[in-house]
This record gives sequence, structure tokens and C-alpha cells, in this order.
Amino acid sequence: MDVRRSRLATACAAGLAAVLVATSPAAATSGGPARPGAPGLGDPYFPTYGNGGYDVSHYDLAVRYQPATDELDGRAVIRARATQHLSSFNLDLIGLTVDSVRVDGRRAGWSRSGQELTVSAQLRQSQWFTVDVRYHGVPETTTIPSFGLEAGFMHTDDGAVVAGQPEVAAFWFPVNDHPLDKASYTFAVTVPQGLTAISNGIPLGSSSRDGWTTWRWVQLTPMASYLATATIGRFRVSYSSHHGRPMVLAFDVDLPPGLADDALGRTGEITDFLATYFGPYPFEANGGIVDDYDKLFFALENQTRTVYSKFFFSPETTTGETYVVAHELAHQWYGDSVSVRQWDDLWLNEGFATYAEWLWSERLGEGTPQEIFDFLYAQPLSAPYWAPPPGDPGVAELFDDSVYTRGAMTLQALRMTVGDAAFLTILRGWHTLKRYGNGSTEQFVAFAERVSGRQLDSLFQAWLFTATRPAYPGTTVAATTTASGVPNVVASLQQRRAAGWRS
Repeated sequence: MDVRRSRLATACAAGLAAVLVATSPAAATSGGPARPGAPGLGDPYFPTYGNGGYDVSHYDLAVRYQPATDELDGRAVIRARATQHLSSFNLDLIGLTVDSVRVDGRRAGWSRSGQELTVSAQLRQSQWFTVDVRYHGVPETTTIPSFGLEAGFMHTDDGAVVAGQPEVAAFWFPVNDHPLDKASYTFAVTVPQGLTAISNGIPLGSSSRDGWTTWRWVQLTPMASYLATATIGRFRVSYSSHHGRPMVLAFDVDLPPGLADDALGRTGEITDFLATYFGPYPFEANGGIVDDYDKLFFALENQTRTVYSKFFFSPETTTGETYVVAHELAHQWYGDSVSVRQWDDLWLNEGFATYAEWLWSERLGEGTPQEIFDFLYAQPLSAPYWAPPPGDPGVAELFDDSVYTRGAMTLQALRMTVGDAAFLTILRGWHTLKRYGNGSTEQFVAFAERVSGRQLDSLFQAWLFTATRPAYPGTTVAATTTASGVPNVVASLQQRRAAGWRS
């Protein structure tokens, strides 16, 4: 190990110690007798996601994966704090076989029921504890609800792609699987020599022994569990630095030469551009992964390391394919740093990220947010983005076009109502207020009202919770934009939606 890497590892260890304290939620103040933690957090769309009674501060994951058999052997050491007196607590885990469970170094009783691993333990409210779970099996793939795209732990010809939402983590490690319980992570992913394993955060190097290579990564800032990745394969990896942060770009070696290099090569430039609207980039690393897997049809904003489908890129295009990069990078602020409180708030992720594409379109000279809004507003109610209401689309249409496009239109309607200065203060201030935490629609509306000094309930009610076309914001009549005048960003979005891709 060279001196630079040794110093980096030391610095990361010190930073991780700070994160373990800083990201630990305050304990509940109520007492009472010991009782089981709730087997879900009561999310209105996914009530069994996550678990009650404790908060995780850190996951230390060590997994070994053999692509030839798809077998994974894992060990998860979880540091958490009880928020009530506990007689037992649950972890989410799907399909894999549990070999042993220890709590604070002692064997613990456990049972399985469906997607829940129930661990017996007597824990006092506010008590810190460590759970050590060893497990193995073939991780399952899943599909994105309402959309049918393969997601989760996807087995490829030379490894795996780990990406999906609203859940993916429970398919490869035991977890409190809801964005409300963020944590820091360390990863040690062992794969056959010759393969690369890419995870979130800062790369800490690799070591090889007996035909296996272990790749180590650390994610210091808190992360929602569905954003954790351990993508494995044969990659051409570029390690560089951007403003002192590691920049890791990985391209499947089976991709056509240069397919996505130009677009992903602009990651630093686009990050800097978005920072002028959203504030400083929130994480300790940046980058992206493009895999050759034929069944990967979406991009996902895995924290610090977006996973992209190869189908977003083409040798024949130039600037158009950077829209998806702008979208996923915007998620690092809105979705990753500021995460949803519950899944019906998803427009706060996707509306903001789609609006970032509109801002990038203006930077490219291909259409301003106002021009894009006016074009979309002029389309008939049969256009796919008018319904369902993006503020409550329902589980069946959670990833519908309205959540993305009409979500972005909601932000432009807000801008037209409160003016540019207040709107830009809202964009930046929302992230500052909720950084590394969670935010809801109600909280965003309240914040926008506080910044603008205006009552905005009717605006958000119309744009987020009605299935019809709202009144045009302000007093100006909407301009009519012909199909020949469609900004490139709209054409790009329409093409992706028609092909069934989501980002």
C-alpha cells in the first residue's frame, strides 16, 4: 500500500468515527415495558418497508460473490441504537439463508417470516448495540413496481448490477430498508480475480489472494439503503479527482469503445453547473457506472455512483445524452442528500431531477425551462404527464411520467408565481435545510411559503393533487409551441419514456 492510500484510509477511519456519532438519530423519549419493534415503518405505499424500534448508524458489509454459481456469502455488522425498550427487532432480508445472528457478540435467537428476520434481544431504550448476521444464497432479482423492469440484484454474464427502487438492499444484505433510516457504510466485496467490484463513496483499494480480489469502499455521509450498490464485472475504470473528491467512472469492457465516455466525462462540469443552482455538491465522491447488461433499462442515482443503462448512450448523439447525466447528478442533492420521508413524496426526487434537465437544456441553448413548460402546457389532456396527480400517484403508477414531467412543471409554476429570486432561494435553501435527512411535500410547501412570503396551498393543490390541467400560472396566457419547436430536452424525454426507460 502506498503512502497516499494509507493516509486516505486513516482519514476515512477518523471521518467514519465522526459519522457514527453525527448521523445517529436521537433516541425516543418514551419508556414503557420491552416490546417487539414494529415490522414496518407504516409508509402509506409500502407499510412493511423498514422496521421500528431502532435506528441504524452504520453498516459494515463483507460479501463474497461467485458469478459462475451466482452464490453470495455475506456478513453484515450493523451498529444501531434502540429507540424503545426492545424484546425483539426486525431486519428486512429477502430470500437469502441466515447462518447465524449475534447481538453484542452473543448468540441471539432468530426466526424468519416472509421478508422479515426477527431477532430476539433485550435492549434498553437509547442503548447502542451491534448485530452480526452471517448469511448466504443466490440473491433474487425483482422488478420496479408498476413498471415491470428488472431491478435489484441483477445477474450478468460476468458479475452483477445492483440497482433499483423502491427496494433493493434487502435482496443482498439484512437492513432497515426505508429512506427514513439512513446510515454510513463500509464495503468489502470479494470477487474472482480479474473482476472489479464498485460500491459507493471513496475507493480504499483492493487486495488479492488465492484467486480472489477484495475491493474496499467507504460511504461516510448517510445514505438511504436502496442507494447502496455492489456492481461487479469487467470494467475499464477511470480514477481521478474533482475539487479534491475522488471521481470514479467505470465502463463495461464489452461496450463499444467510447460509447458513454463523452457524456460521463462531463460529470464534473455538470456537477459544477448544478451547484450554481442547488449549492455545493453534498458528498465526498462522485462518478458513475455503465454496464453492458441487456436487461438494464434504467439509470439509478446510487449515492456518489449512478448506475446507467447502456441504452441511454449512442455514438451518433452528442449533447442529448448528457440530459440523463444531469438528471442523475441532480438526484445527489434531491433524492440522495434530501430523501423522501415516504414514497408518495417521490415527485420531490423526480420533479427536481427532471427540472435539472431543463436547466441543463438552457445551458446548452436548446430551450429554457419556460419554453419547455409552455410547450408541455399546450399539449392536450391526453398527454401522458397530466395524470395521475404527481403528489399522490398511487403504488401502481408511482413511476408514472406525471411524477417526473408534471413534477418539474410544478417547480416552474412555483417559479412563475414567486419570481426568480425567491425560487432560486427555495431551490438552494431546501437542500440546506434538509441536507442528509428527509423531506416531505408538506414541509416543502411550508418552506416555499416562508421564503416567498406567499400563501401557496392552492398552487400546490392544483399542480400536485388534481388530475386536470391547472390554470396557467400568473396573468400571462401560455404561448402555443408547435411540434417543430419542441426543445431537444423534451424530445429526449419523450423518446426515453416511449422506450420504457426511467431514471
